Amino acid sequence: MNEVTYFAGWKRVLLIILPYFFITGFLQVFGELLTGQEITSGLINESTGQHLLTSFFGFLGTLLVVYLFMKRLDNEEFIEIGLHLKNHKKGILLGLTTGLFIMVAGYLVLDTLNQIEFAETTFMGGEFLMTVLLFLIVSISEEIFFRGYVLRNFMESMNKFVALFGSAFLFALVHAANPNLSLIGNINLFLAGVLLGLPYVYTKNLMFPIAFHFSWNFFQSLFGFNVSGLDSYSLIEFKNTQDTWVSGGDFCFERSVLASVLQIILIVAFYIVFNSKKREKLRIGI
Repeated sequence: MNEVTYFAGWKRVLLIILPYFFITGFLQVFGELLTGQEITSGLINESTGQHLLTSFFGFLGTLLVVYLFMKRLDNEEFIEIGLHLKNHKKGILLGLTTGLFIMVAGYLVLDTLNQIEFAETTFMGGEFLMTVLLFLIVSISEEIFFRGYVLRNFMESMNKFVALFGSAFLFALVHAANPNLSLIGNINLFLAGVLLGLPYVYTKNLMFPIAFHFSWNFFQSLFGFNVSGLDSYSLIEFKNTQDTWVSGGDFCFERSVLASVLQIILIVAFYIVFNSKKREKLRIGI
């Protein structure tokens, strides 16, 4: 057995954190410089194109760091983090439809409760395409790191559910600096980490987490919600009639109790399905 395997998974996670944030942060700053934007302005004032460029450089940083750690420390091929597509195409479809379902349900419930009021629709082809690319890059990048590397290595050295909650906590902690966040928002980010990681615990594959993460962010943006407190292109524009814990206010859907309820329902549903008599078939198909 290669001696690398004796290096506990949780220690690998500790070792990767500083290089990950340093290299991705450095490359994102480099991306900001290429856009001609002041470093102090922050992502919240970026155009979609600028955000796309900075996220792309962060994505390159993630690939570089995780690739090097997989090859040199984990002694495995990069694809083993869970990037096998064969027999996991259903996971992509399930992830896309799950994210769409949550956002449609969230919008309809908030509209029914008069928490939001429809204003207009605005379609801009260029913005639409850049938004697709932006959230695709973000979802791939974050899932490769938080689920593909962090959760994967946590599971090698501890109980799978302890590993799941630990990776979800780290996921929420990294997003804690997002604008307009609240206690409910932090809880929802933790629940999102659990929801994204639960299928990975059973399948060791990233197709569902990537697709669901993309779908959540993309349709959240299209339906007029801010994404993690950050403004982005929206196909549908609406007004918040009330700044409450129901609608989420400025942070929007991810800061709402409604998001908490929907995520908990899905977590319980996934847990039941993966532990049902059909679990072996699902582990192959998802």
